[in-house]
Amino acid sequence: MDRNTELSEFLRTRRARLSPGDAGVSVTNDSPRRVPGLRREELAQLAGVSTDYYTRLEQGRHLNVSETVLDAVARALRLDETERAYLFELTRPRPRRTVRRRPPRPQRVRPGVHALLRTLDGISPAFVLGRRGDVLASNQLARALIIDFEALPYHERNMARFMFLDEAARSLWPDWETVAAEMVASLRLEAGRHPEDPRLTELVGELTIKSADFRKWWADHNVREKTHGIKRYHHPVVGDMTLSYENVAVPGDPDQALCMYTVEPGSPSEAALRLLASWTAPPSARSSAPASDARPSGGPSSDVSP
Repeated sequence: MDRNTELSEFLRTRRARLSPGDAGVSVTNDSPRRVPGLRREELAQLAGVSTDYYTRLEQGRHLNVSETVLDAVARALRLDETERAYLFELTRPRPRRTVRRRPPRPQRVRPGVHALLRTLDGISPAFVLGRRGDVLASNQLARALIIDFEALPYHERNMARFMFLDEAARSLWPDWETVAAEMVASLRLEAGRHPEDPRLTELVGELTIKSADFRKWWADHNVREKTHGIKRYHHPVVGDMTLSYENVAVPGDPDQALCMYTVEPGSPSEAALRLLASWTAPPSARSSAPASDARPSGGPSSDVSP
């Protein structure tokens, strides 16, 4: 990702979404507007900089900019905390490299984190996300809920790739468009933090070519940090579930996050999750489970790892 181009497009799209009324800019009827949102000179005035200075910044021709000016631009554009941090990341000077950079090492999940995933099995679907949304590890319940990533070829174990290139994903999430757009915004944030990641560039290129939806949302230049929230699932075996999720940074590895799902006690979603847990349990555990937790008939038998 070219940082100058990304800075230019990010500022332009943020300016385009901000109407004069929202920004408190008065508009006269004898001045027709040919651009969506604020004009450059209006944004520059709100930020307290010259139009020429802001124009050069928006064109990506002035990366050596002070924090004071960036703060003023962020306030004028009404950026949220994630967008503000992204703006600062794009304008942060980076050292010139005199040697060829080595490809990043494959990410590994510590044995202790694997043990934690096993401990959560039967209770909470849980998995570890790495750079680019790669699924580095998962427990049985997560594999039964979403897909058995560990049965896929290594390069296909990626949440964004599954979401946009596997038709099953569109029926798994009832509000697929919202979830998928958030995934794109999360990838865009990742690209700002790691602009020289070749595997991220390859992933974005593949999704851009193969998915019109990804291509559309990528052009929006939205960014989002996903730390917690609620997701709805329509599972082909146990039906509808509403799950809360928490993404917790793995200590000692800031590029890994442990994602855990929970349900409201006593809710239909809890009953469905318990049924899914019973379905994925080893045969010995299923034989001793209450009849109401028995595995549903007609469900898959070999698609989920035991």
